[in-house]
Amino acid sequence: MTTRTASATTQLAWMVLVMLLTACGDSAEAPVEVILEVTVITAEAADVPIAFEFVGKTSSSRRVEIRSRVEGFLEQRLYREGSMVKEGQLMFQMDRAPFQAQLDAAKAELAQQQARLTNATANLKRVKPLAEQNAVAQKELDDALGIYRSNSASVAAARAKVVQAELDLGYTEIKSPVTGVSSFAIKREGSYIGIGDSLLTYVAQIQPMWVEFSVSENQVFGMRRDEKSGLIKEPADGDYEVEIVLADGQVYPQRGKLTFSDASISEETGTFLVRAEIANPNKLLRPGQFVRTHLLGAIRPDAILLPQKAVQQGAQGSFVWLVDSEGKARFQPVDVGSWHGNQWFINTGLQPGDTVVVDGALKVRAGVEVKTTVYHEEQSAAAE
Repeated sequence: MTTRTASATTQLAWMVLVMLLTACGDSAEAPVEVILEVTVITAEAADVPIAFEFVGKTSSSRRVEIRSRVEGFLEQRLYREGSMVKEGQLMFQMDRAPFQAQLDAAKAELAQQQARLTNATANLKRVKPLAEQNAVAQKELDDALGIYRSNSASVAAARAKVVQAELDLGYTEIKSPVTGVSSFAIKREGSYIGIGDSLLTYVAQIQPMWVEFSVSENQVFGMRRDEKSGLIKEPADGDYEVEIVLADGQVYPQRGKLTFSDASISEETGTFLVRAEIANPNKLLRPGQFVRTHLLGAIRPDAILLPQKAVQQGAQGSFVWLVDSEGKARFQPVDVGSWHGNQWFINTGLQPGDTVVVDGALKVRAGVEVKTTVYHEEQSAAAE
């Protein structure tokens, strides 16, 4: 190959290389415009029911101590520990013999005093007409009248002893004053029961049940402040319904009403004690259960709610992306309130009718043109 032929070949190779590079450069300078796809929701104002949640604890609406009213030996326990007992059911039997003997003695004394009264009455009837005729001295009439009155008082005292003895004998049968769940027996058969050591067991009434919870001073002030500012509207006369959620997440089917609010704040905890009463027809609730307590009945008027993912956090606080009439994204600061399910209450920053970006908000930039579709929570959850 001659030198001239080699030079021509080299020039041709360079020309081809330059053409290829030029073609590549033209391709890089022609970007394809991509419009971001987002889902949007239209801000709407509506009255939204809200609930206040507290940690509560169930307790018996009537917890009764079962005690012996008389001293003596415990003869029998007549109930099964931990079982339901009915009002009037016999639970313990004391030894009756000493009290039966006391009753018999009281009745005998009453009979004796009644016999004396009968004699005194007959003597008074005999002496009184004689005294009116001055056939006997006035002293005899006075003595007869005094004996009659003394014997009448003795009969009344003896009759009272009979009543007391009958009561003591009746007290040997210890019955439940309420229908409820029994506790374990503190005393066993054969134990001597004294007046200062008379507690035998407990019975807890569980229909209805109480639910007690504490409301902090800050929560009370916050609720008053929100009501004054119009953020919340309480039910008339504070007539809240009470709903409870059990430990397994089950919503208890019965709802209750508030029945008591303590007049003062606890110095130890800085909280108010509040109590609700709730029906327990199926005996599902027992004293001592921890539950989540919801106060229902308040509303948030003209509230705007947004899905959690629509609200972003920046250096200046919370914000959302709006889509304007030209289909472009616009930055909008907002003030968020409390949670409502998986949504935020928006206190300020939005107006009804604003179009808010939900899905795709993390990719949006100010002024970017976006293609919108309506946000549906179910579809968004499936896509995730």
